[in-house]
Amino acid sequence: MFSFFVSFVVSALLTLLIVKHSKLHGPALDDNFNGVQKVHQHAVARIGGLPIFLAVALSAGITVWRVPGLGHWLAALLGCSAIAFAGGILEDYTGKVRPSRRLILTMVAALLGYLVLDAKIARLDMPFIRLSLDSLWVVLPLTVLAVAGIANAVNIIDGFNGLASVVTIFMLLSLAYVGWRVEDMFVLVSALTVAGATAGFLIWNYPVGLIFLGDGGAYFIGFMLGELALLLVMRNPQVSTWYAALLLIYPTFETVFSVYRRMFVRGKSPTMPDGIHLHSLIFRRIVQWTVGRKEARALMKRNARTSPYLWLFSLTAVIPATVFWRDTGILIFFCLLFIISYVWLYARIVRFKSPRWLIWHKKH
Repeated sequence: MFSFFVSFVVSALLTLLIVKHSKLHGPALDDNFNGVQKVHQHAVARIGGLPIFLAVALSAGITVWRVPGLGHWLAALLGCSAIAFAGGILEDYTGKVRPSRRLILTMVAALLGYLVLDAKIARLDMPFIRLSLDSLWVVLPLTVLAVAGIANAVNIIDGFNGLASVVTIFMLLSLAYVGWRVEDMFVLVSALTVAGATAGFLIWNYPVGLIFLGDGGAYFIGFMLGELALLLVMRNPQVSTWYAALLLIYPTFETVFSVYRRMFVRGKSPTMPDGIHLHSLIFRRIVQWTVGRKEARALMKRNARTSPYLWLFSLTAVIPATVFWRDTGILIFFCLLFIISYVWLYARIVRFKSPRWLIWHKKH
C-alpha cells in the first residue's frame, strides 16, 4: 500500500501541475471538437499519461531503495514500457504519429519484455490438460501480438472521462490481489504502483475532464497490464492462463469486435476511427436525459454518466476472474458468458432496442 500511496500522491500533484500549466501555455491541447469520437466542447490537455509515467518511475525508485531485490525487475519493466509510452506521448504532443507506428513501438516493447523479463506465453491451460508451447515461432509472435494488442485495446476504450482509468484500476487491483495470494511480490508492488498513479490522475479526469489520459497514458497502462498479467500467470503455474484472458476480456473483445465490424461489416480499414464502439452507443442512445443539447455542460454530464455503465460491465469479468483465478473451467465459462453478453447488448443498442432498465430518462 506504500507503493500505491506514493504513486497516487505524486501523480495527483503532477497532474494538477499540468492542468494549471496547460491553461497558461497549452501543451498538447485537444481542441478538435469535430472528430467522430469527440464528445467535449472545450480545449483539454491530453498528456495525462505523463504524470502517470513519472509517478510510477518515482515510486518504483523508492521501492527499489526499500527493497533492492526488486531493482532488476522494476527497471526492466519500466524500460520496456517507456518504449510503448514514447509513441503515445509523441502522438499526444504532435498529433503526427500514425497508429501503425505506435503499434510497432508497443510490439518492440513487448519483444524486449520477452528478452529481458522472459515474459512469454509458454502454456495454455485447459480443464483437463495443460498444453506447453515450446516453439519459438509460435511463442514469440503470440506474445508480442498479445501484449501489443492489450496496449492498443486500452487506447480504444479510452473514450470518456474515467472510463479507461477506472476499468484498468479494477484490473490492476485484481492483479495485485492474485499476486498477493501467490506471494509474487514483484507483480503485487508493480500493479499497486500503476493503480495508484492512475487513481491520482483520475481525480482530475473524472467527472469534469480537466485533463485526458491521452495515447501515452493508454499505451503505458495497457502495456503494463499486459506484461503484469503475463508475468503473473507464467511465473505462477497455479494461476490459470484463463484468469488473464477473463481479466482483460473487455478491452480485448472490444478491439476484436471493432476490427471485425470495420473490416467485414463496413468494409473499411480497421485503423479508421468511428463513433460506434459500445461506449459511444451507450453515450448516444442510453444516456438520453440530455439528448439534443450540445452545450458543454450538458455534454460533460452525459460524458460522466456514460462511464459507470462500462465500469459495471467490466466488473462482470474482473470479479469472477479474481474469485476463480485458479479454476480453468469456470473461467472459460465466464469468458463465453461475457462475449455472449457483449454481442447481445451491442445488437440491442445498435438496433434501437436498448433494454429499458439501462436508459436514463430525460428530465423535465
